Amino acid sequence: MVKNAYVHIPFCKSKCKYCSFVSYPQLELTKQYLEALQEEIKYFYKNEPLKTLYIGGGTPSVLEVSELADIIENFRFDKAAEITVELNPETLTKDYFKGLKSIGVNRISLGCQTFDDEILKSIGRRHNSEQVKNSVELAFSAGFENINLDFIYGLPSQTIEGFAEDLKTAAYLDVKHISLYGLKIEDGCFFYKNPPEKLPDSDTQADMYLKAIEILTGKGFEHYEVSNFAKPGFESRHNLNYWDNNSYYGFGIAAHGYVDGVRYSNYQDFDTYFKFPHVHFLTHRVTLKEQLEEEIFLGFRECKGINVQKINEKFSIDFEKKYSQILAKYTASNHIQKTPQGYKLSDEGILVSNVILADFL
Repeated sequence: MVKNAYVHIPFCKSKCKYCSFVSYPQLELTKQYLEALQEEIKYFYKNEPLKTLYIGGGTPSVLEVSELADIIENFRFDKAAEITVELNPETLTKDYFKGLKSIGVNRISLGCQTFDDEILKSIGRRHNSEQVKNSVELAFSAGFENINLDFIYGLPSQTIEGFAEDLKTAAYLDVKHISLYGLKIEDGCFFYKNPPEKLPDSDTQADMYLKAIEILTGKGFEHYEVSNFAKPGFESRHNLNYWDNNSYYGFGIAAHGYVDGVRYSNYQDFDTYFKFPHVHFLTHRVTLKEQLEEEIFLGFRECKGINVQKINEKFSIDFEKKYSQILAKYTASNHIQKTPQGYKLSDEGILVSNVILADFL
């Protein structure tokens, strides 16, 4: 049974300059999109009680609370279900937060990126630092405890010292979860054709990441996944489901899912999605070899690392024998460390994880 679901809301009031995600400033299509989304959910969802629901985007907070309620009401939930909605800070009010609380949302994720107002302007964000701080305060006052802030490091003109101050400010605000993403300029974003000046180089990005680990673990956060830090008990259960390589529904334009051993993705353009909301664009039945590779790749994303016994039992292999040369190479260089359950990446190993994991694949 599938116990988790992701719903994609592809609308934004404007596109940030670094963003290559599937999102569009065509808010006039909202009503038609939500009708197609309802049709897709009703067609595929099998009425299992969900452990997690994550509504992401785009900018889900462009929707009215009643529109989000209409989405949530499609699902049944476990008593302790985690229901997350991504929000942008520029338009949020206490009434909006109270409305979210009233429809069952119990975790929110705010797109902060940085507290530096000049950098926020330069990357095309619509909010300023005070609006983030105010949103956190309003969320607390509405009864939310489980609040995440997203940050990007390696932004134009950003320094290690400036990034460190961002993280100290977030810790002072008493949010329970912080997600960090290194800036990647990919095809499809404004910066790809218009490269910004004063971009920190890869060595500086790496130093920013290591500084973040130092600061946040010193502030009581647990570094539980490559990009994620949480106060004890506030780990993102929805994302842990991904990293544990479990199944999940993906609903909405461009959404991805993993159900009954099949990975799928939906159409990325409105016209086709509106015509065929009950048809997946791509489907792929994952082979046993691919399942093993995914188990290793996703397992190493978690800071606790991989469980050798679990992998051996699941795939009928001797992991340490099969990968003995790779393990010997990277444990000798201290990029991989032995744990009581198996192996994990060191902080330095995380920085070159793509190289290490390529050796396993």
